[in-house]
Amino acid sequence: MKPVIVVHGGAGRIFKEREEGSRTGVVRAALRGYGILKEGGSALDAVEEAVRSMEDDPHFNAGCGSVLNEKGEVEMDAIIMDGKNLDSGAVSAIKCIANPIKLARLVMEKTKHMLLTDRGAHLFAQAMGIPETPGEKLITERSRERWKNNLEPDSNPQEFQKDLGTVGAVAIDSEGNVACATSTGGLSNKLTGRVGDTACIGSGGYADNHSGATSTTGHGESIMKVVLARLILYHMEQGMSPEMAADTALDYMKTRVGGLGGVIVVDNSGEWAARFSTKQMSWATVKDDQVHYGIYAGERHTKSVDEALASESEGF
Repeated sequence: MKPVIVVHGGAGRIFKEREEGSRTGVVRAALRGYGILKEGGSALDAVEEAVRSMEDDPHFNAGCGSVLNEKGEVEMDAIIMDGKNLDSGAVSAIKCIANPIKLARLVMEKTKHMLLTDRGAHLFAQAMGIPETPGEKLITERSRERWKNNLEPDSNPQEFQKDLGTVGAVAIDSEGNVACATSTGGLSNKLTGRVGDTACIGSGGYADNHSGATSTTGHGESIMKVVLARLILYHMEQGMSPEMAADTALDYMKTRVGGLGGVIVVDNSGEWAARFSTKQMSWATVKDDQVHYGIYAGERHTKSVDEALASESEGF
């Protein structure tokens, strides 16, 4: 089986001055994940590494760079899932952790549970020896600025929600196992304790070797209403291609609940798709040693892995 990885850096509106950083960030994440797959590593390790790379990149709304809740704090959600046995781990409303995806994986592997939240997740992180990152360190100037703007009496937080930067990855490894991972800081100025689709299995992501894997991004409440990730795999089980399944599910979400979003998909034969109903979504994929990436509908750049690695070391 030839390994494939697909990543997204969030669907929504990506401001002009942030486009380059978003493109660079998703390509870097895809290359990191692909590096693991190329060495014979697992899809699970690859998606975790790709997402961790984007959590560490302030261009994305996950880890460092997460948006702030109504109180001006970072609260993050993440999920990871193994298509081999349907094992999954997730965390929600967690603070002071640099890489929520790492903690989600530990929930999957070191507990009998699938989802830990808030204080319980924090205690578990301490027990696992995960260092605490001061909340301030995760806050970027941009997130603070946006939070302040949304507090203005005449502001419209809905307008800012169009810039929704969840991050995610899906992969299939040389053994034919699939996996997904998704991580987010959620919605800007959300109520304290709000948990969106990301941490919910079947909404923020789903992976099953029998069909494939998907990671979603967009308006969380809408995604949860239609259980978007599982819906896409259901369409694939009925015989649709990844692209057709993604488009059908996104169209349903738009017409049924008025929700916009984006998805990345890989099926169990290595076919992939990156589709979105929002204006933009940063995405990248690596297959057959070729990197493909884009942000706008219809935009698709291609370069070889060697070329991409060389330009990465030169800073793109």
